Amino acid sequence: MNEYPSILLEQAVNQMSSLPGVGRRTALRLVLHLLRQSDESVEAFAGAFTRLKKEVVYCRECHNISDTEVCPICGSMHRDHATICVVESVQDVMSIENTGQYTGVYHVLGGIISPMEGIGPKDIEIDSLIERVAKGGVDEIILALPTTMEGDTTNFYIYRRIQNAGIDVKISQIARGVAVGNQLEYTDEITLGRSIVNRTEFKG
Repeated sequence: MNEYPSILLEQAVNQMSSLPGVGRRTALRLVLHLLRQSDESVEAFAGAFTRLKKEVVYCRECHNISDTEVCPICGSMHRDHATICVVESVQDVMSIENTGQYTGVYHVLGGIISPMEGIGPKDIEIDSLIERVAKGGVDEIILALPTTMEGDTTNFYIYRRIQNAGIDVKISQIARGVAVGNQLEYTDEITLGRSIVNRTEFKG
């Protein structure tokens, strides 16, 4: 016998449970909650995701998600554009912003070098970082990548690329207050904030 009394319900649960961290039991609870809402509420809910998918863009400067060609951080006159914090993902930008300890701009790689997963330097936004720094006006690059073997490999690759390009810029990394193996998005704001403030020079 089918687990669900409706094929439409089953399809909705399947879609909901495809989200990260959402099991089938939680998915069923969420779907039943939506089913009890008004048509207008559900349409607004679905519409928000449709608009997100169709209208969100990636900033031409830092590759953060944005509603406009240049994100609010890159477009702000109040940010320190001479300091670029290099992160793996959009979530990391949000995590660092929540600390309130950083006033520079960002560069989102969209991943880290991981040969085991088939991700090489050309698969992430390293070339655009080098081009951005080569234009001048950048005093410091902060490497804020995960404290993992893949993160360290990516740090070293970026360091060597900048050195080989003959670009005169300070390269630092976040302090190791972030536990080895941790993702930035799961690090508490106080620890992450202190790691940004107490960053150290990167030694290749």
